[in-house]
Amino acid sequence: MRKMNVWIAAVAAGVMITGCGQSTVQDTTAAVSVQETETDEIIEIESSETEAAEAGETEAASDVRPSESKEAGAEIEAPAETQTEAGTAEQAEVSGNQETAGEYEDNFAVDSAASADFARQIQAAVAEKDLEKLADLTAFPVYVGFPGDSGSVDSREEFIALGADKIFTPELTASVAAADPDSLSPSMAGFVLSDGSTANIIFSVRDGMLAVSGINY
Repeated sequence: MRKMNVWIAAVAAGVMITGCGQSTVQDTTAAVSVQETETDEIIEIESSETEAAEAGETEAASDVRPSESKEAGAEIEAPAETQTEAGTAEQAEVSGNQETAGEYEDNFAVDSAASADFARQIQAAVAEKDLEKLADLTAFPVYVGFPGDSGSVDSREEFIALGADKIFTPELTASVAAADPDSLSPSMAGFVLSDGSTANIIFSVRDGMLAVSGINY
């Protein structure tokens, strides 16, 4: 009888232990499931936040790029505008130089103001008896009509070698000084700078520019 009671007690203890064990397993399994669920939710939240952040960066990049592209385009187009302005300035400068240089087709294309200005330059050189200055106004070869010794002087050096005393005679100096630069008229030969005497200096268009082309005595 005592043995029966012992066996029953043992069985009852085993049943209790088994129940406790099942309860512990169930509790542990439930805890694990809760942790996994919370972890999954955290991962999903972080994933959502990451995707939102990436989407925001993409939109920001999209907003910036067109502006940057426009600025880059503006920087590329600027030199083209500068080149155009530079080309216009160069053309204006060339045009201005041509007008200053007096590139004329012939004697009849020279206006009275230009012929008068050039005549005064000749008068100044003759009055100063400055052979270098007169040579600067002369195109070579130039006709020099000395009495009994007329001919062509082919170069500046040859002209300077003649000497100021031989070129600037009293008759030539007086005739050129008395000439009226504002009353000169063009002809096929050019413009005659004198007081009406045979001593004179003739200038005309040579290679598109005004230059002394003859001196008579």
